[in-house]
Amino acid sequence: QVQLVESGGGLVQPGGSLRLSCAASGSISRINAMGWYRQAPGKQRELVATITSRDNTNYADSMKGRFTIARDNAKNTVYLQMNSLKPEDTAVYYCNMKVRRVVSVYDNDYWGQGTQVTVSS
Repeated sequence: QVQLVESGGGLVQPGGSLRLSCAASGSISRINAMGWYRQAPGKQRELVATITSRDNTNYADSMKGRFTIARDNAKNTVYLQMNSLKPEDTAVYYCNMKVRRVVSVYDNDYWGQGTQVTVSS
């Protein structure tokens, strides 16, 4: 069994910064891609950023230059540093990982419980 636990959300003013973290635990052989997604009320879940096992990154256009994704393989953790936050960044942020379990020969997708980010003055 694999579980993902997120933390770091909260209320910030426009222009502020926040860092999210997501740690995986369980019988993990290795973790391939990691990513962050977000969903605002009444809207579809959208991609924020992804990072491969070789640290290749990809960002949604609205996040480029403001957000940075990083991973710590020793801790099975992915981070999202968010700077210059805007009200439109308000959403529930979810982490996602493709995990190879020790008892498996294939990867499974796992999701965190979500953490609320609210940007408001």
